Amino acid sequence: MHLTLPTEDFDALLERAFRRIPPEFRSRMANVAVVVENEPSPDQLRRSRVGHGNTLLGLYEGRPLRFRSVSEGFNMPDQITIFQRPHEQIARDEHHLERLVEQTLWHEIAHYFGMNEREVRHAERQRRHRRQWPHS
Repeated sequence: MHLTLPTEDFDALLERAFRRIPPEFRSRMANVAVVVENEPSPDQLRRSRVGHGNTLLGLYEGRPLRFRSVSEGFNMPDQITIFQRPHEQIARDEHHLERLVEQTLWHEIAHYFGMNEREVRHAERQRRHRRQWPHS
């Protein structure tokens, strides 16, 4: 059995996760929408090269910030999608769900800033290590 939250509750959980992103990152985020979808589409899974039996928790679609130029004209907003159902299926409880959503949001924001998958994974390991060993 897995959790099933009403859409409004999941949205509120995502909003809390977004507020925990440090202001120095949030203030640099422009022209990007953060949305919730129930599940990734078959096309999103295919484009992300997700293997059979696996799924996506989140997806960044757009042109990463570090590859943009001031000479570019108007662009449609980038999009970070957080997939609700996959999070609910792997979460042990609501506290774990909130942590998973926060981790996924961090991951996708890192892609927005231009980090590739290897760089994001490395940054996630460092972030987990810092949380395990709090500074005095």
